[in-house]
Amino acid sequence: MSYPGLALEQAPPVSAPFRFFLTAPLFGLAAVVLLLWLGPGLLQSRWTPGLLALTHLLTLGVLAMAMFGALLQMLPVVAGAPVARPLAIATVVHVLLVAGTAALALGFVMPSSFLLRAAALLLAAAVMVLVAAAAHSLARAPRRHAAVHGMILAILALTVAVGLGLWLLVGHGWSGVALQRGVATDLHAGWALLGWIGILVCGVAFQVVPMFQMTPEYPEWLTRHLNRLIFAALMLWTLALAWPAAAQLGVLAAVVLVLGYAAFAVVTLDLQRRRKRRLPDVTLSFWRLGMGCLLATLLFWVVTRATPGWLADPRTGLLLGAGLIVGFALSVINGMLYKIVPFLVWFHLQNRLLHSGLLGTGVKVPHMKRVLPDAVSRRQFRAHAGAVILLPLALLWPDPLLYPFALVLGVSFLLLARNLWAASLLYRRESLRLAAPAEND
Repeated sequence: MSYPGLALEQAPPVSAPFRFFLTAPLFGLAAVVLLLWLGPGLLQSRWTPGLLALTHLLTLGVLAMAMFGALLQMLPVVAGAPVARPLAIATVVHVLLVAGTAALALGFVMPSSFLLRAAALLLAAAVMVLVAAAAHSLARAPRRHAAVHGMILAILALTVAVGLGLWLLVGHGWSGVALQRGVATDLHAGWALLGWIGILVCGVAFQVVPMFQMTPEYPEWLTRHLNRLIFAALMLWTLALAWPAAAQLGVLAAVVLVLGYAAFAVVTLDLQRRRKRRLPDVTLSFWRLGMGCLLATLLFWVVTRATPGWLADPRTGLLLGAGLIVGFALSVINGMLYKIVPFLVWFHLQNRLLHSGLLGTGVKVPHMKRVLPDAVSRRQFRAHAGAVILLPLALLWPDPLLYPFALVLGVSFLLLARNLWAASLLYRRESLRLAAPAEND
């Protein structure tokens, strides 16, 4: 099995990304427990401590957790730039991110200024270590294709988003410091969702969608310009919010962001429609759901701008955020995990087979479809799709529907955790099997 364009020989040890992947659904389950515990009261305002905790359990504990692991894998394989001491970097970043996310959520819910201060320090350290390692890696990258440019811009957006988040967190955790809300919160969310997450998804898609989903290549006009335009639009939007005299720049930025992400979603769906391989693929289902949710969220945003009633409704912000976090980002991350994890298990077992001297002796390693069978992956997709369908209804009518949504989302995260941990245990079991003949010799 050949994957041109990937430097597979430079892949880090499998435990480097796996620790992030295996942890992500556990934070998703924690978010579900919090939702069931606090109930509809959590949605009274975008500023409720419970909603802030829930949002960051999903964005940091699930999305960032999975994306940090994927980034440590992609830097050497896609960019051709190995991360120095990958296991040490992965261990430090993982411990800091887990502890920081847990402290942040508990600090909001309890509430506790001490935990919020600890969260600020832990999360700042986690991102600083990751950004420093990624910057050192990318500075030596021999390849400068669209995926690499996407990683660079996504990491810059992550730095801005975390900087704004820390600024907001200082207002929560330190007495005597004014709490900055409104504009700072909007900028923090925008740079995190449309910058860090959105740009990284686009950049990675340009490389992996044609390769793993057997589609035609993305058009050059999109791969060359999209991520740069998105980043520039976010800068214009920031200037417009910070400087009222430049308010018209915000309109231009919004048009660029909406058209840019809409173009990405439409082109991705069209490429998947024209793919060469017609066999059913759960990864494709997750991506299609994510692209559909992205388009629906963009359309809803346009409608709210033209409808004063919706513009003033506090539920509008919740619906937009939920569409981007759960509908778009979480769907795509699920799809990526169901492609990355089986591939890594197969690839690293193949390497073990090669180095054990058993190649050509009839000993085989499990193929990717056995690592994560379609049947178990499809069950989790159905649960996730059900949660996505229930989500807007639960936000509009929380009293009867919030609990069913939380339970369905919990089933989805539980199935994802079971599937990923089963793949990890299979890797461990097969590794021991391949090592046994060498030990007997």
